[in-house]
Amino acid sequence: MTAPPPAPTPRPATVPPSRLSRRTLLTGALGLAGATALTGCGSVGRNDARVREWNLFGGGDGARLLQIHEQFVAERKDIAFEAYTLDWGPPFYTKLAMSAAGGRAPEVATLHLSRLKGFSPATMLDPIPVDLLAKAGITERDFLPETWSRCQVDGRLYAVPLDQHPFVLYYNTEICQQAGLLGPDGRIKPVKGVDAFLEMLRAVKDVTGKFAASVETTNPWRIWWTLYGQLEGEFFDESGRELVLDDAKALEALQLMAKLSAEGLTPKSANYPALVAQFSNGDAGLSFNGEWEVTTYQAAKMPFSMAPFPVVYDVPKFAGDAHTFVMPHQAARNDADTAATVEYIAWMLKHSAAWAAGGHIPAYQPVVASPEYLKLKPQAEYRSVAPDVLLDPDAWFSGSGAQLQNEAGAAFSGVFSGRTTPRQALDQFKAATRKLLDTPSPV
Repeated sequence: MTAPPPAPTPRPATVPPSRLSRRTLLTGALGLAGATALTGCGSVGRNDARVREWNLFGGGDGARLLQIHEQFVAERKDIAFEAYTLDWGPPFYTKLAMSAAGGRAPEVATLHLSRLKGFSPATMLDPIPVDLLAKAGITERDFLPETWSRCQVDGRLYAVPLDQHPFVLYYNTEICQQAGLLGPDGRIKPVKGVDAFLEMLRAVKDVTGKFAASVETTNPWRIWWTLYGQLEGEFFDESGRELVLDDAKALEALQLMAKLSAEGLTPKSANYPALVAQFSNGDAGLSFNGEWEVTTYQAAKMPFSMAPFPVVYDVPKFAGDAHTFVMPHQAARNDADTAATVEYIAWMLKHSAAWAAGGHIPAYQPVVASPEYLKLKPQAEYRSVAPDVLLDPDAWFSGSGAQLQNEAGAAFSGVFSGRTTPRQALDQFKAATRKLLDTPSPV
């Protein structure tokens, strides 16, 4: 989940009313209209360490997080814990920024790693105390170097990664068996290159009689960013202030997307709910999406599995993001609360196999190697892509649910529908991106 960026905004997780009365806190006083809360503590007293947590997880992720939090509350009765789920996307980030700007933020919050640098960490976030992390048993060695590095700004740690959520391939095992695409082990056979990719899709379409793959065409940012990344295309220069898109590579990716639609291998128009429905009902034997829908298809009891998205071009790169824990700026942090916050972060990492059941790849490598995670099927089938997850470009208007993705949707959706040529779509996207570059960050 988690919350799909920029898929439909998930509803806040449902919280049993009885939980709300365990500790009194008026969400309206914090400006959290529409938020849901879980609160709990052991022996409550004036000297208890307090941890208030804000997150943006709705749907299955929200329900799963609630269960994990309930376990934390039961085990750590020495910490007064309060968790709040706010609306996904811009509403969450706006409220988080306002709370940090006023120095009245919660002790810990969720932040997409792609939005870290654009969130002005030096002013809106407090550094994570690495000494306390180490005391809690969490060190740099427990994470992939690329992910840990992205969590640092100017040599200081501002985020601790919880997971990664890449763009992956879902496949209907019965349909793909009929199409001759499964190996002796029952898994889909890997394909590499444009021709092999198209042959795979055509074989599936021959079986379904409708589409080969479902994909969100109304905002195809993730498939374009994956293909462009596999072509090793650059986006911004090193300063992050100049657009250096490679037109030839960007067009090659868009032209392939247009070909998929023109051949009827994908729909010409499909929003996010349609993407899910087309795979669920068998209209498409494959689906290109983030891994967070795994529990949806499991609940539907359909025959499916998952694999890395094919390496269509030169290098393995897969659009994605990571959920991280950050400490929003507070005017006067309490040492006891800060220590308890780090303990909460460490506890969540060490229990992230439960979180991984929702599809996300754990960032904490001891859990990735654990039997508890490896037995999750199909959630562990695509873990190999973790080092190659391609985050959105660094900019204040970029990242999960941010304006850059919206501009890509406005420009690139016409490539699937046939309303615009790849050249027209690219020109529109570049013009919109340059306009954003010329706009000062509101944070």
